[in-house]
Amino acid sequence: MNRIGVLRFASIAALAGLVVLSVAWELALAPLRPGGSWLALKGAPLLFAAPGIFRGDSYTYRWTTMLVLAYFTEGCVRAYSEPAPASVLALIEIALAAALFATAIAYVRTTIKKTRRQAR
Repeated sequence: MNRIGVLRFASIAALAGLVVLSVAWELALAPLRPGGSWLALKGAPLLFAAPGIFRGDSYTYRWTTMLVLAYFTEGCVRAYSEPAPASVLALIEIALAAALFATAIAYVRTTIKKTRRQAR
């Protein structure tokens, strides 16, 4: 598998992990209220990025880097302010958001370089 394929796979894995974590966190693992909360819908914006990420659309990767910063920030705040089960989940959210950010940036940079080389 080439570099672009590896970056796409890593981005898809991080995105899927972030969606699953967001929903599971608020419904079952450590919800704000017993029985779950509406905060589980926080994973929904990531679903808008999924089709473009699966297709390898460079524009989607670009705006996803901006979107994922909100999840990174939420993870930082909740890791600092919440007790043990939620703080561990917040650390996982930070790792997944950072992984998605890094792989998306690397994917965009790699595809831009490849496009420039092909244009010559």
